[in-house]
Amino acid sequence: MQGPFDQILDFLISTLFGIYIILLLLRLIFGLVRADFFNPISQTIVQLTNPPLLLLRRVIPSLGRLDLAAVVLILLLKFIELWLRLMVLGIDIAPGLVLIASIREILVTLVWILIISLVIEVVMSWLQAGGARGGNPVARLVSDVNRPILGPLRRALPNTGAIDFSPMLALIGLYIVLIIVRSL
Repeated sequence: MQGPFDQILDFLISTLFGIYIILLLLRLIFGLVRADFFNPISQTIVQLTNPPLLLLRRVIPSLGRLDLAAVVLILLLKFIELWLRLMVLGIDIAPGLVLIASIREILVTLVWILIISLVIEVVMSWLQAGGARGGNPVARLVSDVNRPILGPLRRALPNTGAIDFSPMLALIGLYIVLIIVRSL
């Protein structure tokens, strides 16, 4: 049974590692989709994630648009997070199982980032004049992130006029992916 101190420590480890891993995943996604790195939000994420990535890039090169240094750092941080949380809980698990759990949790987080970005784009399209490519930096970034998912769906679906069904179809697909990843 966990005491309050253990719960607080578990929460702090999960939150601090989780926030930084999400920032690294966003940076990785922005690079893959060629999002605007001059966007103020992108610039903030770059400044927060640059120090460890610059060190890792000295030994880990990129593979095309895929920043392998970011991938390694994300995996390493998730592994350390899960290992620390298990230590707090008093659970001893083989490192291989922690690595597998780390990969699974990273994939779940990645899918949730995509789901949330789709929801943000849909809500902003309802509220913002000029569509998602207006002057709002958040709208521009989520549009960049969602373009590889929504673009092919928009081309494949028939034009229904004012209602775009591609985000709904993308969300259904992402939830199916989420179910599959969580079952692994």
